[in-house]
Amino acid sequence: MITGTTKLLGVIGHPVEHSLSPLMHNAALNKLGLNYIYLPFPIEPQNLAQALDGFAAIGVVGFNATIPHKQAIIPLLSEIEPIAQAVGAVNTVVRKNDRWIGTNTDVEGFIAPLQLLDRDWSQITAVVLGNGGAARAVVAGCTQLGCASVHVVGRNLQKLVEFRDSWKDSPLVVNLQVHQWDTLPKIIDRANLLINTTPIGMYPQIENSPLEPELFAHLPKGAIVYDLIYVPSPTKFLQYAQTTNLIAIDGLEMLVQQGAAALKIWLQRETVPVDVMRQTLQQQLYQK
Repeated sequence: MITGTTKLLGVIGHPVEHSLSPLMHNAALNKLGLNYIYLPFPIEPQNLAQALDGFAAIGVVGFNATIPHKQAIIPLLSEIEPIAQAVGAVNTVVRKNDRWIGTNTDVEGFIAPLQLLDRDWSQITAVVLGNGGAARAVVAGCTQLGCASVHVVGRNLQKLVEFRDSWKDSPLVVNLQVHQWDTLPKIIDRANLLINTTPIGMYPQIENSPLEPELFAHLPKGAIVYDLIYVPSPTKFLQYAQTTNLIAIDGLEMLVQQGAAALKIWLQRETVPVDVMRQTLQQQLYQK
């Protein structure tokens, strides 16, 4: 029940109508019995600074930022946490002492399901498909896990070089190499951890995979195949991995865990009902 004392959280983006964050956050807030509500705020890029002023004026506690605001919001904030500086993107903002503070919980969300696996990460070679914004969080996550090396594969050589060079001033020490897509067959046999950060295979192009089915046989035994896509579940990419008896992880857990990490920051709590958040999304996505 919304009252005169209900506190505001939300997500900004453009568009933002498709966001699943309100579903999982409001389910968690309801479970906790807290007088908060989490709303989607469609903010056009040219209105971003004005929106932050408005949020401050009405006492918004915090918010998530999604496309196209993850990078654009950085110069408008009072403080950026080191992990967000390393990734070059902010997805979570909190109001503290009349200041906006930005961080990035995508990295924590990405590594959460991997940390449940029994692996010596210092012996793991990660191969990342794609070199966009999502790949930045993945590279940072692989580095935090302690992976021996990270290989990023993309189609545009200039963008790959720019991606590699952008880490030189990062507070993270990244052992990073970049490769063009046509060289993927030469490095696939090293990939103990293979991550798809591209939109290939996302609904409605559900019959597509970023990796040809025959290449999965070249992955090391026991390799982990991780797709950041969560609709459909499983993607063709993960179906091929399962057929080859590899460990398959989809993007739903990353979505849940990055949201849980943000909620802990806003509420200043050590625990939140992650199970409720996960079940709410599973019901919305897969049980219609």
